[in-house]
Amino acid sequence: MAGFTENALIRKLQDLNSSQQSIQTLSLWLIHHRKHHAAVVKTWFKELLKAKDSKQLTFMYLANDVIQNSKKKGPEYGKEFGEVLIESFQHMAKTGINAKTKHSLHRILSIWQERGVYDAQKIQEFKEAMDPNDAIPIKGSKRKSLDVDVKESEKKPKLENKENRERRKSETKVEVDGHVETHVTLSPKTPPGDPPEPEDLIKALLELESSASSDEAVRERIASLPPEVSEVQLLSKLEDKESAQSLSAVVNSAVELLAEYNLRLSEELEKRRRVAGMLRDFAQAQKDLAKQAEARLEEYNIKLQKIYAVKAEVKSHIENLPDVSRLPDVTGGLAPLPSAGDLFSV
Repeated sequence: MAGFTENALIRKLQDLNSSQQSIQTLSLWLIHHRKHHAAVVKTWFKELLKAKDSKQLTFMYLANDVIQNSKKKGPEYGKEFGEVLIESFQHMAKTGINAKTKHSLHRILSIWQERGVYDAQKIQEFKEAMDPNDAIPIKGSKRKSLDVDVKESEKKPKLENKENRERRKSETKVEVDGHVETHVTLSPKTPPGDPPEPEDLIKALLELESSASSDEAVRERIASLPPEVSEVQLLSKLEDKESAQSLSAVVNSAVELLAEYNLRLSEELEKRRRVAGMLRDFAQAQKDLAKQAEARLEEYNIKLQKIYAVKAEVKSHIENLPDVSRLPDVTGGLAPLPSAGDLFSV
């Protein structure tokens, strides 16, 4: 198996793309060379800083895959990546995170917290590094309870059995340096599916309106085909060569018609599966955004109540201030005091 070198890793990172196969293959290669984990993470972080915005998310998918799939073999990668992830999220925030990328990063963080990859405090730090405005401070007692919940969930045999079944279903064979190894793909959540843009989803839904299953004209043509084209026993009724040749032409036409229609139906099926995936990702994104909006609404409602309290206090304070125009004349009818000019005039 080829040895590890920093230059080899840089080339592999440069060739990395967002496909599952590309991420899996490089992830297995890194896990195999985990004794070089410090150099791997250092190089990964250096290349992340150079990467374009569109590829930075792919780097995070790779880190996620390595961290989770290397847990059984050792905690090296989890600890090492934990040292640079805050700076990584900060860098991505500085270069500009769009809504889709931000949602994908939040999905990764949610999975890490659910599976106990990092504790709740560390997850909170990652969120604050990504966007301080979105981070909701977690009190000590709540943070402790979250950590306990994660530990308790790991102890439940039902959850472990379910996760093991999911892992078995998602095991794939990937060739690394000429050797085939088993890789557990933590999909469909990992890598997270990016939610589609509303315009793309609407366009995909509109395309389904003109799909094959809604083509009444073709369905009527198929329904009007003579029974002889599909009933073999009716061939015995053919009396001469001319009628046989006529039926042959009809059968050939029917084959062409049905083959073309079946192809369109197959394409429609793929489109519907793709739209179903888009709808699922879009719905999940809306749920996540709704939770964020709910948390933000609660936060700003609390701020609003504080401002209302200050407003009422200021109003009460103003009402209790004395009216200067109604104060008694303190001069007592005496002449006003001389000015400075009067005192020094000759």
